[in-house]
Parts: sequence; structure tokens; C-alpha cells
Amino acid sequence: MTLDIEVADRRPAGLREPPDHPPGVPHPRDRRHRRPGRPGPLRAVDRGTPAPRLGRRHADALVDRFQIPRHKKLRELSLGQQSALGMTFGLATRAPVTLFDESHLGMDAPSRAAFSDELLADFMAHPRTIVISTHLIDELSPLFEQVVIVDQGRLVLQDETEALRARGADVTGPAEAVDRFVAGRTVLRERQLGRTKSAMVYGGLDEQHRRQARDAGLDLGPVALQDLFVHLTEPAGGPR
Repeated sequence: MTLDIEVADRRPAGLREPPDHPPGVPHPRDRRHRRPGRPGPLRAVDRGTPAPRLGRRHADALVDRFQIPRHKKLRELSLGQQSALGMTFGLATRAPVTLFDESHLGMDAPSRAAFSDELLADFMAHPRTIVISTHLIDELSPLFEQVVIVDQGRLVLQDETEALRARGADVTGPAEAVDRFVAGRTVLRERQLGRTKSAMVYGGLDEQHRRQARDAGLDLGPVALQDLFVHLTEPAGGPR
């Protein structure tokens, strides 16, 4: 929907100054004498397709699911409840393109999980474009079909999620075998518990490398998108 903003002149036709206005002094509502930066009353005129309508039943169900109090004013809601209300509007309108920008702020883990479930179920029933801007990458990554990484206004990467996961691997097994296998590779992170170690490596593994890993008793898993994000956005000099 495209909105054109027009100044609404609400005076009767032909009326320039009300009877009680000082003669010769421009009336503040007279557009001929209005100073720049001080617009009059506004109205939005729809020049395109109508805005998506809110699905009342769906919205009511989401309000109950997110446990949003119905008797409180917006300013009386907690940050998490306000975020859940925004998600409710975003999901219940079912607009062709919906943007959720850090929409999970203040929400606890059960509420965020409920949002993911509702989003996926509604998307499967009503396919459309949904853009999620978030820092909770690992938590929401199962929902992603495509990933766009932006760092300080610069497009770093855009690709299918599965293609990104194939760019690296999570190598797990005996510490000595893991160290030998990842030698010379770009290691995103390492974790060790006792004699078992895992290392996240960046760089594609062909079938020969995967066979070598299996022969060494190592398990290979997909690379975590959050570790990939940290690696691709970290400055050359180290963390910011």
C-alpha cells in the first residue's frame, strides 16, 4: 500500500478567517501563509492496494498463546508482552511480505519457542515472504531458508541455508585425532571435555576428507550458523 500525505483543509469553502480572528493577520490554518516545517492536519490517501486486514480469530488465538493481558494498556505491558503483541499483528495480518526486526526482545524462552512454532505453522499454511532480523541466530536458524549477513551496512554474504552449512563442519572425536584432522584448516571454535574434543572448521569437505574423518573415528556435523556469522564479521584485528 502506498500512502500519499495531503494537507486536509477542513474549513468551509470560501472561509479564509473565522469571525473572531484579527483582521489582516494570516490564520495559522491558511495554507497560503503556512511556514515550511509546520504542516496542517494530515490525512492518508490510499493510492494503491488496500493494506492487509487483521485476522481477528487468528489474533485472538495468538494473544491467548502468548498470554498477553487483554485488560492492560499498551504502556502497561512488559517489554516481552509488547514484543509478543507486535508478533501477533505481524502473523495475523498475513501480509505478502512481513518483517520481524528483533521482534523477540524481552521474551522468555518459552514465548520465543511458541513464536517459532506459530510462525512455521502459519507459513506452511499460508506461504509468503517473511524476513527475520535477529541476533539469536542458532535459536531461529531452523526456520531459515536463506541467510543474509550484513555487517555495518555491508553485505557480507547471501546464500541458501543448506549451502552455508556445507561450507564447514563440526568435527568431534578423540582430541588427538581431531587436532590432526583440522591441522591447516580455519578453525572457528574448539571445545574439549576430557579426552573428547569438537572443532568447528570453515571450508568445504569433499568426499575424500569425509572418508578420512570416518576412518579416524571422527563424527562430522553441520557448521553452526552463529559461529559462521562471528567468523565472517570479526575484524582482522580481533573482536571489536
